[in-house]
Amino acid sequence: MAKGTTVRMHRRSLIVLALLSVVGFLMLVLRLVKLQIVQGEELQKMASEQQLADTKINAQRGTIFDRNMKPLAQSATVWTVVLEPAYLKTEKTKELVCNGLHEILGIEKEKLMELASKRSCYVVVKKKIDSDTKDKIISFMTANKISSGIRLIEDYKRYYPFGKFASAVLGFTGADSQGLSGIEAFYDKVLRGEEGHVVTAQNAIGTDMPFDYEQMIPAKNGKSLRLTIDETIQRIAEKNLREGILNNKVMNRAVIIVMDVKTGEILAMAVEDGFDPNEPFKLPDDEVKRTEELPQEERSKAKNEALGKQWRNKAVSDVYYPGSVFKMVVAATAIELGLVDENTPFHCSGAIKPCEGVRPIKCHKRGGHGAQNFVEALCHSCNPAFIMPGQKIGTEKFFEYYKLFGFHEKSGIDLPGEASDLFFNADGSMSVTDLAVASIGQNFGITPIQMVTAASAIANGGVLVKPHLVKEQLDENGNIFQAVEMTERRRVISESTSKRVIDMLHRNATTGSARNAYVPGYRVAGKTGTSEKIGLSGPQGKDYISSFCGFAPADDPKIAMLVFFDTPKGEFYYGSAVAAPVFAKAMREILPY
Repeated sequence: MAKGTTVRMHRRSLIVLALLSVVGFLMLVLRLVKLQIVQGEELQKMASEQQLADTKINAQRGTIFDRNMKPLAQSATVWTVVLEPAYLKTEKTKELVCNGLHEILGIEKEKLMELASKRSCYVVVKKKIDSDTKDKIISFMTANKISSGIRLIEDYKRYYPFGKFASAVLGFTGADSQGLSGIEAFYDKVLRGEEGHVVTAQNAIGTDMPFDYEQMIPAKNGKSLRLTIDETIQRIAEKNLREGILNNKVMNRAVIIVMDVKTGEILAMAVEDGFDPNEPFKLPDDEVKRTEELPQEERSKAKNEALGKQWRNKAVSDVYYPGSVFKMVVAATAIELGLVDENTPFHCSGAIKPCEGVRPIKCHKRGGHGAQNFVEALCHSCNPAFIMPGQKIGTEKFFEYYKLFGFHEKSGIDLPGEASDLFFNADGSMSVTDLAVASIGQNFGITPIQMVTAASAIANGGVLVKPHLVKEQLDENGNIFQAVEMTERRRVISESTSKRVIDMLHRNATTGSARNAYVPGYRVAGKTGTSEKIGLSGPQGKDYISSFCGFAPADDPKIAMLVFFDTPKGEFYYGSAVAAPVFAKAMREILPY
């Protein structure tokens, strides 16, 4: 009896043991599956991080050239100072090295001693030192027979050889060589290249292994850019813009854009007052004084707003009422639709009522222009005479051609921060009054780049082209990696309409309201604009934008130019007196060139 019981208990024990073994084995298998498959990648990453130290090496940023291969932004060689504490075997050696670096770099000795005591072979002390400082460190190492413990790693610092020149276009880079505005930001991935790495093995206690256990993966330098900007034309534009600002006491900056009407290449884009991309965070003295006079809690916000304003590219990021410059678009639309011709008669009594119950819209000439044909109405810049063809066009066709000329979409220029237009309603719906004021360029907002692009479509035979600033991408050897082709967006008007409007605008620049833009020896075509700032950002009330948009030579247009002054406070504010003379002075230099 006892024997049978013992056998049964033995069997049960074996069964239980077998079950426990199976369960234990299954648990082990599940654990291995979890470690190998579920958590494998994570654990492998953790092991690599524990065993390897990864230090980044910046790639050399590509150069930015003008169209004639003159460097506008380039990377100068600088050095990063690195300590190798693992090679500083004695306290005496640490003292010697830290005293020397303290004298050369001006870093506190206590901070250097703290870095020199780390368990590492690679500790960054200071970045972006210049050649003179590097030479002093090498001389110190040579004089004290120091062969290890200090390393100098080649790095790069962005440098803009012409200072403020074309700063709104070029932009600037940050401390880690990343593009923060302008071309530098838009083409950051192209210019930046691929960073390299120094991978150092670490031992069990987390100390870097010696140099033999270090692997360097070299950086791949960025590609360079050849811009459409012409340095000579850009300088002419900037010089005349500065003069215009001073002569007319302009309060809210100014813009000149010069564009090849056939290709969309931007030959110059001047935005004043600008900033020095070598010192992008430095404000003008008057702005520093203004912000320092504010309460402490308001200073930081005011400084950031001032920096944002000076970095902002007004040519693409701000909208404005185009005023009478837009009448060239209205004229082209009305002629294209066959609603008027050059001899269509109009009568201006000094004001016109778009409909009953609204205030009349006045002409700038008190008493009116009387009887006139359409060409004369353009030359007089007569508001009532342009409201009449606007009424003939009607709200639907007006919005249709507004879109065709590119105003209801971004131009697509290769710069960050391009603004969208501000039309009356997103769907294009307009009241009779809206249509009337839109016909004279008021109460809707467009960007300067949109306006000069639309003018180029009138000038080049009726085709809307895409404006662009980069002509080619170049590899390290200067070979063309990628060329930027001219992009036709669509045909807007016929060649016949284009020629007729050009002839009207040429007459305007010869005998009409734009005669201050006349350039001796050249046939110029263009239109002035004076728009009141109502409802847009910036000073309100009786503040104005003075502008001129034109092209030359009128018999075969090559370049278009928009001149734009925001809030002139001098003797005059009309576009004919403020912007047209600046257009003429700039064109007198650009056209012969």
